[in-house]
Amino acid sequence: MLAIAVACAIARPPDARAFCGFYVGKADSNLFNHASQVVMVRNGDKTVLSLMNDYQGEPTDFALVIPVPEVLQKEQIHIGNREIFKKLDEYSSPRLVEYFDPDPCEVMRPMAAAPMMEMSARGTGYGVTRAEKRSYGVTIEAQYTVGEYDIVILSAKQSDGLETWLQENGYKIPLGAHRALEPYIRQDMKFFVAKVNLKEHQASGLDYLRPIQFAFQSPKFMLPIRLGMINAQGPQDLVVYALTENGRVETTNYRTEKIPTGENLPEYVQPKFQDFYKAMFKKQVDDNAMKAVFTEYVWNMGWCDPCAGPPLSREELKSLGVFWLDEPQAGPNAMLYRGPAFGGGQMPVTLTRLHVRYSADTFPEDLAFQVTADKENYQARYVLQHPWKGSPEACSAAGNYFKQVRERESREAQTLAGLTGWDLGGIMKNVGLTEVPSQKQWWKGLWD
Repeated sequence: MLAIAVACAIARPPDARAFCGFYVGKADSNLFNHASQVVMVRNGDKTVLSLMNDYQGEPTDFALVIPVPEVLQKEQIHIGNREIFKKLDEYSSPRLVEYFDPDPCEVMRPMAAAPMMEMSARGTGYGVTRAEKRSYGVTIEAQYTVGEYDIVILSAKQSDGLETWLQENGYKIPLGAHRALEPYIRQDMKFFVAKVNLKEHQASGLDYLRPIQFAFQSPKFMLPIRLGMINAQGPQDLVVYALTENGRVETTNYRTEKIPTGENLPEYVQPKFQDFYKAMFKKQVDDNAMKAVFTEYVWNMGWCDPCAGPPLSREELKSLGVFWLDEPQAGPNAMLYRGPAFGGGQMPVTLTRLHVRYSADTFPEDLAFQVTADKENYQARYVLQHPWKGSPEACSAAGNYFKQVRERESREAQTLAGLTGWDLGGIMKNVGLTEVPSQKQWWKGLWD
């Protein structure tokens, strides 16, 4: 556990630029069912894509089919590290923080002379197709074994032929896949196809499949998601960690919205923070008719203020494909990076965390992205403000202070109801308030 002293203003929580407080909870990607994680490293027209496999079935049934713009060579394909995904998730997760009111009986001190507070961050085998088999218009452009995966790069002339070829060659893909494959064939894209090499998987001694990573060059900055919806049993969640040299990443063919942040919540939410975030995210999805992509985090990877988890090291970033770290830097990117320390220097890597819940009906197109010039830091952060525990009779200021606390608790209850859709009456009871504001008072309090 890391603890450092920072000066902070107690009277009112600062914004995300000048954070102080205690982390008391996080909402990571494991919170959501059917969630996939992807790391996209983009610089110029070069992309390095790392895919986290959360496959739970028998290794013999695993099949991965991804459209790619070119025939990949073996040196462009690597095995990733699952622990790096975990670190990225912890570093960028939506978080709950807490502050403590000062003693109202003490003389108010100027904000610049506010006391020092301690801050902590805590996690609260492929067989070559025999010549006698029909090709169905499919050409094997290349084939490799990389780690525990047998990989082929295919080109195809027709989608139903590609579907039949894959099924006859032992790839467990759903019937009707040709409808999803057809648009990529029309674009003359190739297909990166992988299944598990059982011998290599057993030799690894691992009981899970490691991420697959591959690099390619294309003017299009996009992520194919349509193939993953062929056999989906309902909406799916996707968390994208986009790493760029400069600026925030957003989608160009769907709206990109920032998730609400900086809201004060009732104290009783602390042990229910994950339930809160799930409900709040669902309401945001519903309010946008499941047609928006949500930004949960944007920050320079050289530092954080503070960190829910440590930033990735230079070596870890390079393992994800951040290849420009070895290149000479000029201008603002020439600032020295002082290591993965809290408050360390800037570095030429910006992380954007995007979260999308999608279905075939609401996201008919693959995700297209662009790198913006926006470098403003952002984090999904929610606040608990703990009242002073003294007596209302302690001093003349205490009575007025507790009146303000009750008003604040009423506003917090209204905020929680507005964010989640939870019943306001039930929330008011949980915070010990019996009078439910009228609808006019509720909305006025929520947006004041």
